[in-house]
Amino acid sequence: MEIRNIAIIAHVDHGKTTLTDALLRQTGAFKEGVSMDSNALELERGITIYSKNAAINYKNTKINIVDTPGHADFGSEVERVLRAIDSVLLVVDAQEGPMPQTRFVLKKSLELGIKPIVIINKIDKPAADPVKCVDEVLELFLELGASDEQANFPVVYANGKAGIAKIKLTDESNDLTPLLETIIKHVPSASSENLVEKPLRFQPFNLGYDNFLGRLAVGRVYEGVLKSGENIVIKNSGTRTGKISKIFTFNGLERVETSEAIAGDIALVAGLPDIYIGETVMKDESLEALPAIKIDEPTISLNFLVNNSPFGGREGKFVTSRQIREYLERELEVNVGLRVEFASGDIFSAEGGSASCGKVSGRGELHIAILLENMRRAGYELQVSQPQVIIKEEGGEKLEPFEEVIIDAPAEYQGTIIERLGLRGFILTNLFNKENIVRLSLEGPTRGILGYRNQFTIDTKGEGIFASHVLGFKPMKGEIRKRATGSMVSMANGKALGFSLWGLQDRGMLYIGPGTEVYKGMVIGNTAKGDEMFVNPTKGKELTNMRSKSSDEALTLSPPYILTIERGLEIMSEDEYLEITPQSVRLRKQNLVK
Repeated sequence: MEIRNIAIIAHVDHGKTTLTDALLRQTGAFKEGVSMDSNALELERGITIYSKNAAINYKNTKINIVDTPGHADFGSEVERVLRAIDSVLLVVDAQEGPMPQTRFVLKKSLELGIKPIVIINKIDKPAADPVKCVDEVLELFLELGASDEQANFPVVYANGKAGIAKIKLTDESNDLTPLLETIIKHVPSASSENLVEKPLRFQPFNLGYDNFLGRLAVGRVYEGVLKSGENIVIKNSGTRTGKISKIFTFNGLERVETSEAIAGDIALVAGLPDIYIGETVMKDESLEALPAIKIDEPTISLNFLVNNSPFGGREGKFVTSRQIREYLERELEVNVGLRVEFASGDIFSAEGGSASCGKVSGRGELHIAILLENMRRAGYELQVSQPQVIIKEEGGEKLEPFEEVIIDAPAEYQGTIIERLGLRGFILTNLFNKENIVRLSLEGPTRGILGYRNQFTIDTKGEGIFASHVLGFKPMKGEIRKRATGSMVSMANGKALGFSLWGLQDRGMLYIGPGTEVYKGMVIGNTAKGDEMFVNPTKGKELTNMRSKSSDEALTLSPPYILTIERGLEIMSEDEYLEITPQSVRLRKQNLVK
């Protein structure tokens, strides 16, 4: 049986997961109720966070499919996957055309010399313009420095939801056969007798974890045959030995145990507890290791601490730093973009203080927010400090992470966006008008966009699309000017009353509504003027014997700005903690009001 290895890449919500599910359904590998986006957070947000594997069989050919994340915070996932496959399906929405993250994932593919197959998806949309979309994709290829061969890409038109594909828009089609035929025709075969006969070389591009099997390595067998129960050598900078206990390959979305995996196939291996991404597994120690896979460095860090607020321990099942530490240790097994410096000393919260569990570093605010969201859903309770960018020093010079920001927004907002990002150290590198939409490309320090996304949503009235990816570390810029809003801090314990909140809402934006329990030092909102303000949200209306028309009027309260983990990480100040429990997200001052 021949093998083809492909990855699906796209901007968020352009339909790659739906298209993959349709391919699984047509080839009989679909299981009802199971989707490529199986994680609860992925289903809620409609984004792919973790790369996943599937396999389908068509015309005696096994097609391994890897679904990749579209968000730049998970870019390290994309790059690793691309190293292990032979072609990519670039999915582009026929109405929206190439979007910021389309550029990000495509650039990675072209740099690795991969020749993509372009799928113009959602051709059924009322405003879809597939022909124009193909032209825009070609422009993007040329702009990103594609070779002549890469720019001469095959095009397939599709409606992933309906499960149909066409080579020409005028063709009649009732399934995805044209797409499957294009894959067979244009994706080079990964398997051959010549490769199978060579000595074993297997390289993991992803990690998994199983409660019974421990660490799992997902990788490609480049040469030879990988056999269960075999003693092997692991080569990186040094050499060590190990034994493969189990091998799994993929059928649909399910992993199937097998005794061996041949060259060209993607397999999942158990029995190597210290295996890491990019290492080479081989039988013959004299063989040369495969080129190492570079993993993107973290760009931001923050402290994870035991929750010592007055409400600490009310909702969480796991509240000690030992329990939090154990979770992070398990997460490090599979979350390769994460780094943790564990705190030493007492691992339980001390009386009157908060024990530090460790300093956690990640690829961006979304990367950290997803980790925290998964923790709270698992019953954990903790608090975190404000995210800070990681500063490196090389040759006596301080370096900080820089990012390229790509924004699509209505043209009327471009002045505000350029002005705000200019104050934050960003320089405009490109400006492109498309009807009434402007695309801005800017470069600047990661420091400048921490806490900006919420402001961006307000400035563009929710109509703008913001995407960014890390360019690397560059010499540190000077001071970054951010719009300062002060904190509105509770100076009382109790339940917030509507009358008090009605009087406070003119002073800024409230994070709570009537009936919310508050404590001294809890941040209940922000102040528009930028000054810190101590307030009493539990104060009720004074009762008198006199009645007046105005006193009987109904109080009109604006809806509160509900804090989520992402919003909290963006708006918190340096002297605050974000308190995260299974049911609540609160902001508080580090030093509580006595």
